[in-house]
Amino acid sequence: MTDLTELETPCLLLDLDRLERNLQRMREHCRSKGAQLRPHLKTAKSIDVARLAAAGAPMAVTVSTLQEADHFARAGYRDLLLATPVVPTKLARAARIMAETGADLILATDSAGVAAAAARFAQTQGIRLSLVIEVDCGEHRSGLPAGDVAAIVSLARTIHASPHLRLRGIMTHAGHSYGTDDVAAVAGIARAECGAAAAVATAIRGAGLPCEIVSVGSTPTVLHAPSFAGITEVRCGIYMFWDLSQASRHICGIDDIAVSVLASVISHSQAAPALILDAGALALSKDLGAQRYMPEAGYGLVCDPATATPLPGLAVATVHQEHGTVPIRDLAWFERLPVGSVVRVLPNHACITCAAYEAYTVVRGEQTVATWPRVNGW
Repeated sequence: MTDLTELETPCLLLDLDRLERNLQRMREHCRSKGAQLRPHLKTAKSIDVARLAAAGAPMAVTVSTLQEADHFARAGYRDLLLATPVVPTKLARAARIMAETGADLILATDSAGVAAAAARFAQTQGIRLSLVIEVDCGEHRSGLPAGDVAAIVSLARTIHASPHLRLRGIMTHAGHSYGTDDVAAVAGIARAECGAAAAVATAIRGAGLPCEIVSVGSTPTVLHAPSFAGITEVRCGIYMFWDLSQASRHICGIDDIAVSVLASVISHSQAAPALILDAGALALSKDLGAQRYMPEAGYGLVCDPATATPLPGLAVATVHQEHGTVPIRDLAWFERLPVGSVVRVLPNHACITCAAYEAYTVVRGEQTVATWPRVNGW
């Protein structure tokens, strides 16, 4: 084991106690709601985290890139949903992943053109591809509008008509739940999300077509949905780590955040006055997702290195590529945090911050206990 003060910085820390607590809470919540959890691994991108999320049991998972799909399939995960709409140029790699690993990789689309291209590709390869239809329940990012049932059923018919495609069902994502800090409003979004998905599934089945999967999810809506009636599975991922964006919206507490960046104080700016850290834009990201509801967060809250407890009034206010500036009002901070001392910085958006690192340094308290690799890229 290594003491935190001995680590080279910036360094991505993963608090194992907090992680295990977060995972257990979500499993218990889903069991209490009768919901089948399909964890989203786009944030963690880690086999070690995935195994903890599943509590050692075989589990269906969600991924957002073919790089993740390949990584987890080769680690033995056999039921994977690629939740980002596929395009024809990615079909060959998807097919290769399935052929080489035996995984059931389910692809998503909202396009009749992509479905037709997938059918042609599968025919030339002598294979069968599984597809779910993405439905837009209000986020307006991707997916066919939930209210346009005719278009959804038409696409379902197109997929089902091809002997080389398998219609698996539908998925939706209430990402607009991140647009409020009102938990009651989140519950309303969740109710609409589940209602839209269940209604679309009913329409597809009513047309005599299969709809095995009815998949919904964002962490806020999974936690606050009144009911999952008509839903077969829920997808969520940020609950594993949490971040300031979620804390600012009252979805988690500051002491639930399991990831942080260990940074060194590399200079004291007497003129500013400010502490200068070696964690800048590349180490923390430029995401300001917490600003709307927690403007004091800056680019990340500065915390005690041992406890990850925020230090009063300290946040990274400005980032350059490798510098993070922490303004101070009390010059005593120069003595409390001399050059060479370390702090932890809690991230605004864990997904983006973690993407800069190849591995987690896993800690319990002040001691490192493991190094867990991540898979990055596409």
